[in-house]
Amino acid sequence: MKKIIPTSFFNRPTTKVAKELLGMFLVRKVRGREVAHMITEVEAYDGFSDKASHAARGRTKRNEVMFAEAGTIYVYFTYGMHWMLNVVTGEKEYPAAILIRGVEGISGPARLTKALKIDKKFNTKKLGRKTGLWIEDRGVEIKKSDIRRTPRVGVAYAGPVWARRPYRFVFMRDQKRV
Repeated sequence: MKKIIPTSFFNRPTTKVAKELLGMFLVRKVRGREVAHMITEVEAYDGFSDKASHAARGRTKRNEVMFAEAGTIYVYFTYGMHWMLNVVTGEKEYPAAILIRGVEGISGPARLTKALKIDKKFNTKKLGRKTGLWIEDRGVEIKKSDIRRTPRVGVAYAGPVWARRPYRFVFMRDQKRV
């Protein structure tokens, strides 16, 4: 069973969407060929008060897309060399997004975008076949016991309260739990 995830899936609370993305498939069409990888790691960034979010200081040219409709792609450049893939969640004008940190076979958000040839040309586009980037439900069932919820990676700048928030979700199938 392959079912493209509709926009309505993303128009819900960010942490709920983040957790439910585990086991879904990120699909990218490259040169007429579809490449699909199961999503195994994500991080939620939720609203104005989230000090780790790009929206914490208000609306800017860089984060403008976070205020768009749910299901919009937010790709930004970091460290002068890496693209990061995010999907906007929640109500329009409420800045929230989920960073796709890893998929089966590719660990790390920069490696993911490099391997799938994702860059700024996707920024502000809607997920879907027309864009060449979408997410599918292929019927993978994830047990709660296989999900590890941890603080996000590399957000110490947000202060201890926000840096420790358990907004990172990792699918731990066949891995030892630490």
